[in-house]
Amino acid sequence: MTLVIAHRGASGHRPEHSRSAYDLAIAMGCDAIEPDLVPTRDGVLVLRHENEISGTTDVADHSEFAGRRTTKTVDGQTLTGWFTEDFTWAELQTLRTRERLPALRPASAAHDGEDPILRLEDLLAILDGAPRAVRLVAEVKHATSFERAGFPMGAMLDEVLAGAGWRQDERLTVESFEKGVLRDLRTRRTGGRLVYLQEARGSAADEVASHGSLAPSYASERSDEALAELATEFHGISVDLGTLMAGVDTRAVDDRGPVRSAIVDRAHDAGLDVFTWTLRPENRFLPAPLRRGGDVAAHGDWERWFTSIVRTGVDGVFADHTDLAVHARSIVGPGSAVGGPA
Repeated sequence: MTLVIAHRGASGHRPEHSRSAYDLAIAMGCDAIEPDLVPTRDGVLVLRHENEISGTTDVADHSEFAGRRTTKTVDGQTLTGWFTEDFTWAELQTLRTRERLPALRPASAAHDGEDPILRLEDLLAILDGAPRAVRLVAEVKHATSFERAGFPMGAMLDEVLAGAGWRQDERLTVESFEKGVLRDLRTRRTGGRLVYLQEARGSAADEVASHGSLAPSYASERSDEALAELATEFHGISVDLGTLMAGVDTRAVDDRGPVRSAIVDRAHDAGLDVFTWTLRPENRFLPAPLRRGGDVAAHGDWERWFTSIVRTGVDGVFADHTDLAVHARSIVGPGSAVGGPA
């Protein structure tokens, strides 16, 4: 059965990575929750999509932190704002979460300011207290960049998991766009399943750091030979929807039967699970043939899109709207994927 992974919680309904988003995702029936991990100055792993937090918190409203605004280059991208590694955990606790896409999701933005930032420990406690087993799919962000800044993300994650009793837990999956930190966790025997995230284009930051312009591209790491090699180290790969659905004409897909995805078929043949990101129902995020009306914030024919994705046999989908993804899976039925994380 295809897993429904709540992308930063039920982030289509509540500000991402907030307690409200996590609780709602569990209530809506998610199988797992995906947090992104970034460090504070004093070595606490906090739950933010990026270490730059001006778009997801009220930090800009705090005059006491005005002097922390700065410009940094992270994995080749230059950003200006406020960065978690420049704050202590005590300082970040004074901030409140905000909706990242307020124009598209005003109902979620109505909950701005209600919730504080959380640590990984806080989410682990939420999952431990859930009324049923809910998995964790933790994304380690910018591991090479943080390592250079003095934050060994593998060691930090292993320590938190050990302290919370989550090492070797069957509910645990760790993912990253860099193989190095996943290898580090394997060496540490942290346990769980290890999933290699792949962008459609470009190269992994750790590969660029090691090989410069000779770094292998993500695309080259999806060859049959490369997939077989990845399967010797990792449990799965996670790809964007464009890669998953390449060559699929959604206008010609009916409501029954399988949808062929080359990357799903080839990765499964290599022994890898396959995940994809991110299911979103708004017209802005849908293929042109499935958009309805001229409002980018309105929901288009998301049901056809979501069910087509599930019918590829993908092992897990990341979704902002947990309820809609669960509904789409129920339409397709329990035989919608082969295997899946144990």
